[in-house]
This record gives sequence, C-alpha cells and structure tokens, in this order.
Amino acid sequence: MDYELRLDVTGQVFASFSMGHEAIGHWLNEEVKGNLALLDEVELAIQQVRGSERQWQKIGHEYTLWLDGEEVIVRANQIDLEGDEMEEGMFYYDEESLSCCGVEDFLEVLKGYREFIAGG
Repeated sequence: MDYELRLDVTGQVFASFSMGHEAIGHWLNEEVKGNLALLDEVELAIQQVRGSERQWQKIGHEYTLWLDGEEVIVRANQIDLEGDEMEEGMFYYDEESLSCCGVEDFLEVLKGYREFIAGG
C-alpha cells in the first residue's frame, strides 16, 4: 500500500493512497483531519480486539472504520444503496469508497501520519 502525505494550501495534512486503498486516505482527510486523539482511540481499540473474536467500529460523518484482530476496513457511509433502482447494465463505482488492509499495515500508516504531523 503506497501513500503520500503532504500539506494542502490551508496547511492541513492531505493523504493520498494508491489504487484500492483510496478510502483510507479519504478517512484520514475527512474524519481524522489532524485529530491525534482519534488516532489514540483507534490504536487502543486495535489493542483491545487483537487476539480475540471481537470487532470494533467508529462511524464518522463520511466514513466508517471497522476492525477486528487482523483486518481494517474503511467504508464510505453513502454506499448503502441496495434499495435504489438502477438502469440495467449500470453499476455504482465504489472503488474509492471501500478499502481493506491488515492491522499491521494500518498501524504503520497511523505511525507515519503522526510522524508527518510532528515533523511538518
């Protein structure tokens, strides 16, 4: 999973992720926005579910973070579209709305995000 962290024109951290992991960047940009207390909460939750059958989720304004002891899923809240009628042959593009990765990889991303803020 490749990603880049940079400052936007307003001085806010902006994360962009490689194909298949874009939703993780969107979660960082839309839900975290430099809020290290939220990262603390997520890291604590990871420690609590590790080695167990438990799951944890954090529903945000735009994205929901779901995790268990092995996997992290970031999902856009608006992709619950099962009841909507669509024309035959059409489909929703949701590649940027759902991303999965391993817990260890996700923890590395959070560490990199913290380090960028501390050094930026």
